Amino acid sequence: MDKIMEEKKRNEAYAKYVQAKIPKTKAWPSLFNSFLVGGIICCIGQGINDLILLWFPNMAEQSAWAYTLIVLIFIASFLTGIGVYDKIGKFAGGGSIVPITGFSNSITSPALEFKHEGVIYGICVKMFTIAGPVIVVGVVASFLVGVVYLFI
Repeated sequence: MDKIMEEKKRNEAYAKYVQAKIPKTKAWPSLFNSFLVGGIICCIGQGINDLILLWFPNMAEQSAWAYTLIVLIFIASFLTGIGVYDKIGKFAGGGSIVPITGFSNSITSPALEFKHEGVIYGICVKMFTIAGPVIVVGVVASFLVGVVYLFI
């Protein structure tokens, strides 16, 4: 019984410690920053798409969007590599994570962080630590939706 009480006190003390260390955020400024940066990223994507269609007027719109995504992924990876995207993410929160640029960042960051462990065990293995489950869930969900669509 003493052991249970001792464990309960330890857990309560730890919970107090955690509450004291958790950074306090203000909801409205965080939401505004997230909305602002996410919107800016989307506007940049739209601008890139418009420029591609302007430079290549005969290109199909779907092809232009594919190239737009490639450019956005490159920009986000480059900004991650030089340390800028992390600052954007700290300011914007979810606004920088939700677009495809956040996915690019989630692949590039671990690759850079673990490059000292070598190409195979560092970059290749760690690159999909965060993004891997997202890819798996996306593929499985797509398959399930496709099966449901097939029978309905």
